[in-house]
Amino acid sequence: MFKYSNTNKRYHTLDYYYKNKYGKKIMKISLNGNFTCPNLDGTVGYGGCIYCSKTGSGEFAGNITDSIEEQFEKIKNKMHEKWKEGSYIAYFQARTNTYAPIEKLKKLYETAISQDNVVGINIATRPDSITNECLDYLEELNTRTDVTIELGLQTIKEETSKLINRCHTLECFEEMVKRLRKRKIPVVVHIINGLPYETKEDMLNTIKYLNTLDIQGIKIHMLSIIKDTPLEKLYKKEKFHILTKEEYIDIVTTQLEYLRPEIVIHRITGDPDKDELIEPKWLIKKFCVLNDIDKEMVKKDTYQGKLL
Repeated sequence: MFKYSNTNKRYHTLDYYYKNKYGKKIMKISLNGNFTCPNLDGTVGYGGCIYCSKTGSGEFAGNITDSIEEQFEKIKNKMHEKWKEGSYIAYFQARTNTYAPIEKLKKLYETAISQDNVVGINIATRPDSITNECLDYLEELNTRTDVTIELGLQTIKEETSKLINRCHTLECFEEMVKRLRKRKIPVVVHIINGLPYETKEDMLNTIKYLNTLDIQGIKIHMLSIIKDTPLEKLYKKEKFHILTKEEYIDIVTTQLEYLRPEIVIHRITGDPDKDELIEPKWLIKKFCVLNDIDKEMVKKDTYQGKLL
């Protein structure tokens, strides 16, 4: 059995990590703090990343018309339809969740962690959007609850970065990882497989690079072409190749082989809103993708970190 698993998984799942750390089920409560993004308001760019939906990847977060307390309660109750009991992690997901004055950040974060049975907070953001003042606060907050920062990288390929309008450099990303780790704040990195014109080698190079950094977790997404995005327009115009499910599974299983076993896999496939998804349609069957990844790893007799 794989070292970081108590099931048939051959990679370090988030569920295993949480149960090993907290001894119980942990549910992530996705909250919407009504943030914007420096890539939208002109600070570093306009239009946002070309794949980003109108909600800023916050399709499953709370309703911005509700208070944080109301959002938390509604999503918590929905979670309990599936799981009877457990604790919670407050997750600020949509857009850039450190891109605001420190007073706003403190109000939102403190409200979230003060809800009953919350053991931590995850904050999704950009590496160019965490000020020194924010770092100081996050470091202090991490002494009172478990803080995790999620950084969007997507790819290390410069041409792709420009194409997707990411508007921050690899050097900026790496520097922020170092600054967060210097303060002992865990880092989770988001990457996207299947970005336009990238090869399997490109996607493996992103993983190999991340494996050299002091990161604690990774989220692997499959590119989703969502309605009413610049990516949809690009796809309709150029019809670039969309990974098949089989290609995606092959790439992911190989990526896992190049990752240190202690790196937690927070996500291993996309989870798009089926009503907004243009392509690939196979992403809608999330559990089929997960099961097929497991089957392929058994078939190849492989596991996370095998090629290190």
